[in-house]
Amino acid sequence: MNLNSASTAATVTTPVHSLLVPFPVVCFTLALLTDIAFWQTGHIMWQNFSAWLLFAGIIAGVIAGVAGVLEFLFRRERRRQGAVWLHVIGYVLILGLAFVNNLVHAADGWTAVVPYGLILSAATVLLAILFALLGRATLYRQSGVSGYE
Repeated sequence: MNLNSASTAATVTTPVHSLLVPFPVVCFTLALLTDIAFWQTGHIMWQNFSAWLLFAGIIAGVIAGVAGVLEFLFRRERRRQGAVWLHVIGYVLILGLAFVNNLVHAADGWTAVVPYGLILSAATVLLAILFALLGRATLYRQSGVSGYE
């Protein structure tokens, strides 16, 4: 066995933006949970938590998006991936929904969350899950990992 020979296995590097994407996803998921808590209790504290979580998620999402754009521009192997535009559309939809949701949460009182804020939070989380699953399937397909279709 020659320890100095180069491995024939393909090396797959993790995209930098994929390390940053979980932060906005967690913020948007927690915003949904705090919206549900507000709906059930009526305590204004939960509305404030939701608004701040949405804002933090949007900021983290923009940072992840900028990292993704830079990676797309400066890493040649990322440009060859076919599903890049699907991810771009998904991230823009998610951040756009979160931004509109943050504007809805800026209102005062019960109507800031129920029903439109709650619906927008749920839609944002569902879209994030959908595009996360699509991204994972694409990553596995492109890395040549068998058994994941």
